[in-house]
Amino acid sequence: MDDLHTSAQGHTPRLTAEPSQEGIMRIQEMERRLEEAVEAVEQMEEALGRYEAAQEAVERLAGYLDSEEWRRDFADDEKGLLPADLKRGVLSEDGIWNLLDNNRELATRMQEISDKILTK
Repeated sequence: MDDLHTSAQGHTPRLTAEPSQEGIMRIQEMERRLEEAVEAVEQMEEALGRYEAAQEAVERLAGYLDSEEWRRDFADDEKGLLPADLKRGVLSEDGIWNLLDNNRELATRMQEISDKILTK
């Protein structure tokens, strides 16, 4: 046996006095993976909290896009009634639609990832 020796009783293996280079490299690799995974999970937890909180805004934007208010605001913009320096990204149908589409795609991706994790 390379790294293990049998004790005097012949039953309990014990480690040698010096770890193998292979063992040290394995531990270093696993430590690196642990650090990377912990950091990624912590970042995901933070991002998921922000994402969850943003869902209220996403729902309000979806409702706004389908409302008479949006159509009135859009018409006012088309008539030049809004201040020139007013940000008006919400009046671009594509802006809100892209957000809604990206939100659905992200939710689907998170569900697929969750399914993989939870079925292991």
